[in-house]
Amino acid sequence: MNLKHCFITITLFIALHTTVSAQVFTNSDLTITKLEDKLWVVETTDKTTMYIIEGSEKALLIDTGTKCEKLDEIVRNITKKPLLVVLTHIHSDHAGNLDAFADIYYHAADTLLLSMLKPYKGNTHFVKDGDIFDLGDEKIEVKHMPAHTPGSIVLIDRAAGNCFSGDAFGSGQVWLQLWPFSTMETYIQSCKKMEQLMDEGISKIYCGHYPYVKKALDIQYIRNMRILAEAIQNGTVKDPKVFPTRIPGIGGPNPMIATDNGIAIVYEPSKIK
Repeated sequence: MNLKHCFITITLFIALHTTVSAQVFTNSDLTITKLEDKLWVVETTDKTTMYIIEGSEKALLIDTGTKCEKLDEIVRNITKKPLLVVLTHIHSDHAGNLDAFADIYYHAADTLLLSMLKPYKGNTHFVKDGDIFDLGDEKIEVKHMPAHTPGSIVLIDRAAGNCFSGDAFGSGQVWLQLWPFSTMETYIQSCKKMEQLMDEGISKIYCGHYPYVKKALDIQYIRNMRILAEAIQNGTVKDPKVFPTRIPGIGGPNPMIATDNGIAIVYEPSKIK
């Protein structure tokens, strides 16, 4: 192989294996950026987040954001493949455009939360831990990670080393002060489960409010979350403070916030155990 051919080969290898980051669509509601091969992040102007994964046969939309006009048509600017729509959990900032889609997938434990949103007239499908969304050359696995909500899930792309976490572990700050409350032990167990997945090869966590961090989170982030949660559970957390925001209808009456190592947990002190 001569020097010219060697240079071309190296250039092609770099092009195929370098992370892509390029804005491909924008309007008054949102911006879409290509993060990696076959992966796009959708960031809304009010800092909610969706992700699009494209396989050889189907595509997957993770969450439906807040109010975005013609979201279904916008997604078609990115992929023409048959589309599956899966929700990481049922809160209005992650399920705000359900009406744009005829079918949705979510965990049954969040059904009560779905009933609190405006009525959804489409078809609902339940997922459980270990289910696989087969996109052709892409396989996306469901993992149940309750605490933020009872039905919170993350979506795992083992081949790419990616996790799409919704709000299960927050985006720098996780909210555990919302009804129906989970124990701190529930959150600790979810953190441990995520740590194990990362020990097995998942290296990047793409969170549910990407505009706040602008990067994938790593295993140290999850470890710091678990350590802080254990301190709250054990009563050894340092200098917790009153959280200034209460969410009407589903927020605890006395939310507190604990911080350490650059991360934070918001919780209802009467619902720790």
